[in-house]
Order: sequence, then structure tokens, then C-alpha cells
Amino acid sequence: MFDCIIVGAGPAGGSAAYHLAKRGRSVLVLEKESLPRYKPCGGGVSPAIAQWFDFDFTPAISMKVDRLRYTWQGEDPVEVQLETPEPMWMVRRDIFDQFLIDKAKQQGAEVRDNSAVTQIAFKGDRWQVTTATETLEAKYLIAADGAKGPMAKMLGFKERDRQPAAAVEITSNNPNPLIQFDFGRIKKGYIWNFPKADGCTLSIANLQGNTKENLDQILTQYAQANGFPLSTQVHQDFLCLWEKEQKLHTQNAILAGEAACVVDPLTAEGIRPSMFSGVKAAESIDAALAGSSNALEQYTQVMNEEWGGQMVWASRVSGLFYKIPKIAYKVGIKRPSATQRMVEVLCGETSYADIANKAIDRLKKNLIPGFGG
Repeated sequence: MFDCIIVGAGPAGGSAAYHLAKRGRSVLVLEKESLPRYKPCGGGVSPAIAQWFDFDFTPAISMKVDRLRYTWQGEDPVEVQLETPEPMWMVRRDIFDQFLIDKAKQQGAEVRDNSAVTQIAFKGDRWQVTTATETLEAKYLIAADGAKGPMAKMLGFKERDRQPAAAVEITSNNPNPLIQFDFGRIKKGYIWNFPKADGCTLSIANLQGNTKENLDQILTQYAQANGFPLSTQVHQDFLCLWEKEQKLHTQNAILAGEAACVVDPLTAEGIRPSMFSGVKAAESIDAALAGSSNALEQYTQVMNEEWGGQMVWASRVSGLFYKIPKIAYKVGIKRPSATQRMVEVLCGETSYADIANKAIDRLKKNLIPGFGG
């Protein structure tokens, strides 16, 4: 029997596995795909994650970028030079996720790929986890199987709210070392272009309410308009945004990563919050194994206070921004200082609470009654 079975080998699962195994706990990671698994993703990672680990991420970083460019439907550009101690990291998810899993294995974690979970059941004081080939047992479970994974539902949580997204990988021998964001092509979202050493990743997401827009088509049109060769198809995906305070634990089990709906509702940042939840999940399970009776409850509390508290402000800014996106672009995004503040949030140097009131006041002053964006 394992101390903990972690379902999902993404950033949340890998982070939890590393920290639990490092504490001497017996850990098994189950991943439904073959590893290393391909994952279409923008791949922007805040360097703030380094504070949670005791190893160097350099081998897993494709490129470091310190320049951003914004446009409104391809026009009205503004470029910003980031003034941060460490540039933003750009990663290929198959390489980055596998790097983290390998670090967990070095600490003693076991990993089994091609092992989709088909059934779970709590028996007495342990979980029985069934795959296509075997039934395993663990004292605790961490569900870190992403936005489309079944574990949250299997554990009795309500259906995860998901926002549509899409991504496509572009291969190029001459990548442009510039992060690019384009607004206005989708009503309540945006397109982002994150560079890699061998090309870039184009992504699009809807971040507010339902949409009937064809994200694949919009992203393809953007790629064609900017001269990007589409060597692979557009991949459809979903994001699980943090919406409000939520319960993230149940009987000897917790949710982490996008299964816990941790994605930033303003920026769509998902890797850093997923890793944060994985680190906190490991601390919680370790404490529970050591005899703490309320460790899992404390995990829910920590996530709601330390991450959810910031997301309350992110949601407020997002709601106003996407109500008047064109105005918000001109009065907010085009101000270099606004971008610098946002990057400081992403890098963990400041918080949404520190900047949100000013941003909201600025947007409210320009809010036109009845304007629909």
C-alpha cells in the first residue's frame, strides 16, 4: 500500500510527488498518457516557482523572455521591456512536465504511465484505485488530472466549470524572442503567442461566460495573418478558472491543479497556480500521514486564502476589463507601468490586492453605461 497515489503527471502532480517523496513518503503517480506526454500549451512559467524547489529548472526552460508586445486586432501596438530580476520562462510542456516527474522519481516516487484510472472506492481506511491492469491501494489520493480529468467527479465533487481554449504549435528556425498578446479578435478573451527556442505556441481562450465563437477558426486566421506556418492542427482544450471559494478536500483525498480550478481568470495563467497547489497538497498529505486530523481541511483553507484571495481581485478586474475591452486596452494595457505591475504579480513580487483597486478605479472612470464590449 502506498502513502499516496497521485493521478496526473502534470505540474500539480509532479510538484506534489516531488515534495511528498522528498519527505520519505511512498508515492505512486498514475498518468493515463504515455510519458513524456505531448501537451499543447502556451508554456509561460513564472520564475516565482523556483522558490518552492531546491533544484535548478534551467534544463527544462526553452527560452527566457523579457519583452512583450500588445496589439488590438493586430493594430495599435505597444511594446514593453520587463524590468524584473528574472525574465519570464517559456517551456515545452512535454519537456517541463517530464523534468519535474524525473526529479520526483529521483526522490523515490514511482510513476506508471498508460494507466488511466477507471474506478476508485474508499474501503475502511484506504483508497482502492483501479486501472485497466491492476487495483492499487493508498492511504490518500491527490486528484491532479486536469480540466478534462474524471477524478473530481469520481470523488463526488460537482462538475468542473470549463472555459473553451485552443492552441497550436509552430515550428521555426528563427523564433522571435517576444511575448505577444492580441486583443479584440474574441469577445471575452485574447490570443497569446509565446516563443520557444524552436518556434512558438499560439493559444486562444474565452475567459468570461459562454461563447459560440469558433476558437479554432479565429486562431487559424490569426496565424495566417501573421505568416505562421501551420504544420500541426489546432488542438482544442479547456481551462478551469478559479471563480469563488471552494471546498477542495474530501475523505482522504484532495484536488490539485486544474482539477481544483486554479487558473487565473484574468490572465489564464495555469502552471504556477497548479504547482503551488501541488506543493500545498504535499504539505497537507504529509501532515495527515503524521497524524494531523485537520490537515486536508487546512489545505482547502490555505488555497482559498493564499490563492483564492488573490483571484477575487483578478475576477473583479477581469469582469470590468471584458465589459469594455477596447477602452480597457487603451487606458490600461497601453500604459507600460500597468504591464510592469502585472508582471510583478506573475513573478510573485507583488499581489493583485496591491494593484487591483487602482486598476478597477481607472476602468470604472471609463465605463460607458450599456456598452457591451
